[in-house]
Order: sequence, then structure tokens, then C-alpha cells
Amino acid sequence: MVELEREKTYLLKELPAELASCRSELISDAYIPASALHPILRLRHRGDRYELTKKEQLDDADASRQTEHTIQLTPEEAVAFEVVKAKRATKRRYYCTVDGHPAELDLYQDDLVGLVVIDFEFESDESMDALEIPDICLADVTQDEAIAGGVLAGKTYADLAPILEKYHYEPLYLEEAV
Repeated sequence: MVELEREKTYLLKELPAELASCRSELISDAYIPASALHPILRLRHRGDRYELTKKEQLDDADASRQTEHTIQLTPEEAVAFEVVKAKRATKRRYYCTVDGHPAELDLYQDDLVGLVVIDFEFESDESMDALEIPDICLADVTQDEAIAGGVLAGKTYADLAPILEKYHYEPLYLEEAV
């Protein structure tokens, strides 16, 4: 399946009060090849589902619009990728609504614990351009490649500290997620 993804990503300054009541799932991502600075091929495992996705920017200067090619995999097919060297990241994704907009809020786990980003996806360029930054958001990091999933994978929170400092980001924690 190929689709156009329109998305904006923000660092959070606070967690939404209703987060604990939102549906969530644990997601494990493996980005391939591990040698790439920003791998665009991702093997994702969530629950009993596996998928292989290739995300590519339409315009090198704009990360908010990307083509996304996704293939659903069987568990047996996914196991075949375990031998491939990859950059890995795990996060708990919450599906919630913020200021009337559906959102995916990612609380990173393990070596990236404390990092929380929120993504808003859009059906049109007009709706994306019309989004007013919600109060819980600290900074729009859509165009900051250092915050992209494939670049974050394999890093630690300490690795990101200099980048996060420029946004005056303070780590966020949710007791159940730590």
C-alpha cells in the first residue's frame, strides 16, 4: 500500500491530563540499514502485527509530506529480519485527541526515556497549514531531522541532550511508561 502522509511533529512541554484514559500500544521499530544516518526503511512490531514501511520525503526541504509504502508481514516473515543489523527504538504510543485533532503521542522507552513527541496527521495541505500549535506543545520539530524516528533509533537521551536543549525541552515521564 502506498499513501501520502501529511504530518507535523512537536516536542511536548506537558502531558495531556486525559492521557491515561487514551488507548495505547507498545511499538518496537527496527530501522534498516543500521549504517545509514537516517534509514528510511522500518520494520515495525506492535501487538501481533508486523509491517515493513519505506518513508520518503517528497521534497528534501519539507519533512511534513512523505510517501509511505507499507507491506504487512506474517510473524514468520518478520523473524527473517532478526538477523539484519538495525537501529532500534521502542515507544508507547497513545492515540488521543488534542484541541479537537486526532494525535499520536509517543513516549520513548529504554535509552530514550523522557523523550515525548506528538504527531498530527492531516487529510489535506489546507488542514495541516491551519493547525494552531496546541498549548501542550513546546516546539515544532517536523523539519528537525535529529528528531526523526530513523535518526533517534539507536541513540540515548544523553545523545540528544544538546539538540533538545535548544528547544528548552525538559524530559517528561508517565509512571506506567517508565
